[in-house]
Amino acid sequence: MKIKGHYALLSLVCLVLGFMIAYSYSVTAKKEPHEQRNREWDRQYKLRSMLIEQEKTNAKLQTKVAALQENVRNEEKNIASQQEKLSDTVKEVEDLRMYLGKVKVKGPGVEITLADAAKVPTDKNVNNYLVHDGHIQAVLNELYAAGASAVAINGQRLTNHSFVTCIGPVVNVNGTEHPAPFVITAIGNADVLTKALNIRSGVVDQLIRDNITVKLQTKTDIVLEPYYEK
Repeated sequence: MKIKGHYALLSLVCLVLGFMIAYSYSVTAKKEPHEQRNREWDRQYKLRSMLIEQEKTNAKLQTKVAALQENVRNEEKNIASQQEKLSDTVKEVEDLRMYLGKVKVKGPGVEITLADAAKVPTDKNVNNYLVHDGHIQAVLNELYAAGASAVAINGQRLTNHSFVTCIGPVVNVNGTEHPAPFVITAIGNADVLTKALNIRSGVVDQLIRDNITVKLQTKTDIVLEPYYEK
């Protein structure tokens, strides 16, 4: 009977122990998925937080980049403006040198040759058939008014201080005497210059009325040397 009592007690202990093991396993099985879900949520939360922080950082960087790009564009505009002003200044200096006759220039234009009358009637005053400084000056005035950028007489470059005067049968240009014929070359728009000279009752008509022989030609490549002071 004692042996049976021991078996009964052992069976009861095994039963209780089995129940405790089963209960512990059940609790652990329920607890682990919950903890796992908590760890996963924490991990996702941290990732989202990092992503949000990174997006904020990116937004700040984009703002800085936009500001820097705007500064670069402004600097580029300033540089372009300065270069344009410098280019304009250089062009003005070159134009001034050209008008002053200080630099060699070339380009299209016209060539006007003024010559004394081929025949002078014996009963007429010979001075009325010669080219005078007034004739040359009239041509020069018309050329400059029509936009000529550079002018020369018999190859001698004219400047803003040039003068043309008659001395007997010759014409004095800047202190240098030139006999007829007088070849006036001018750089500019050949079509405009030609029309200005040939206008009805204009310079050419007046020269012809004064018995001057006039020859007008257009040129595609006129070269004028600079003026050298003596």
